[in-house]
Amino acid sequence: MKILLVADEPCKALWDYYDGERLKGIDLILSAGDLPPQYLSFLVTFSNCPLLYVHGNHDGVYAAKNPDGCIDIDGKVYNFEGIRIFGLGGSMDYNGGPHQYNEKEMASRARKAFFPLLRSHGFDILLTHAPIRGINDQEDLPHRGFQVFDTLLEKYRPRYMVHGHVHMNYSYNIPRTIVHRQTTVINAYERFLLEYEI
Repeated sequence: MKILLVADEPCKALWDYYDGERLKGIDLILSAGDLPPQYLSFLVTFSNCPLLYVHGNHDGVYAAKNPDGCIDIDGKVYNFEGIRIFGLGGSMDYNGGPHQYNEKEMASRARKAFFPLLRSHGFDILLTHAPIRGINDQEDLPHRGFQVFDTLLEKYRPRYMVHGHVHMNYSYNIPRTIVHRQTTVINAYERFLLEYEI
């Protein structure tokens, strides 16, 4: 299965210089946040496959205009053809804006999903905006990750975690993928194609 991962900045190759071949064969799109709603609507329209998203810290505009045809899985578990995807959007609270949380608040959001996670017997992909604390994050408060994500990986052992928020151009040594515990953690900045083996 081909899963297109997107986050943070629209990909010019997909939007500005659109070529239908680039979306051909995509089965699912996951957005890790901070993308314009019209961009997500464009992707879901021209890919002809589901697009699931969580909120980033710059997605306050979604309150007035949700991305048409896309599915918000923030705080939910979504099953796509047997793949269980758990979404937890938002970043560390640094200025009181929308979709910003402190560690305690994010842990509370994760606990609220206890029964959906119990019913689904866990999840295969954790879709977040922010990274894990100490894994792909930065030391400044706006780009600091959440410790509770590490707790979720330890407990449920998903195959993948997909996040955005930390742009690949922030530093030369930010990895695109890294294995943490038994989970492959992917920074979805701009775009990344995940070949998911069923």
